[in-house]
Amino acid sequence: MRKLILFMHVSIDGYVTGPTGQMDFVHADEQMFEYAGQQTEQADIALYGRVTYDMMDDYWPNAGDKPGASKHDIEHSAWYNSVEKIIASRSLAGTSKPLTRFIGDHIEQEIIELKKLPGKNIVMFGSPGLAKTMMQANLIDEYWLFVNPVLRGDGNPLFKSGLPQINLELKNTDTFDSGVVMLHYIRK
Repeated sequence: MRKLILFMHVSIDGYVTGPTGQMDFVHADEQMFEYAGQQTEQADIALYGRVTYDMMDDYWPNAGDKPGASKHDIEHSAWYNSVEKIIASRSLAGTSKPLTRFIGDHIEQEIIELKKLPGKNIVMFGSPGLAKTMMQANLIDEYWLFVNPVLRGDGNPLFKSGLPQINLELKNTDTFDSGVVMLHYIRK
């Protein structure tokens, strides 16, 4: 059975973006890219909300082809171009693009069905609105939270009131030179 794995940057006080969607507090480095690469090797589906998909699709299809592309850019671009992308978006539903499927309704049921199919895992990078929907339905199997050394004070919180209690087990932690702490939890 496939697992749904969430990768998310978050501030110490639980925000994933600033009030207008800015992510200027995020520290990303090669160590983190190694974690991401390990997960993408084990995934054949990428799950995104519309806003995150727009950012990803604007950058990753050609990132590996650019002069001076990093190892991560080359590898992630190749992965992005080879996997199925599921986009939760009512506004893009009905759009057609190779290896991309847009779902606007019954998102939770679609993910439940995807998890039952044979294959590798489903990985979700960012997509805080969709992450909240998946948490509400208790569909996330693993949480990889990259806690950045900043107190935002406001913005878009990852965890909101009204979520069900989800019991987790800490599997691993790592501290990066940037001061980011990675917390890897699995659902009990």
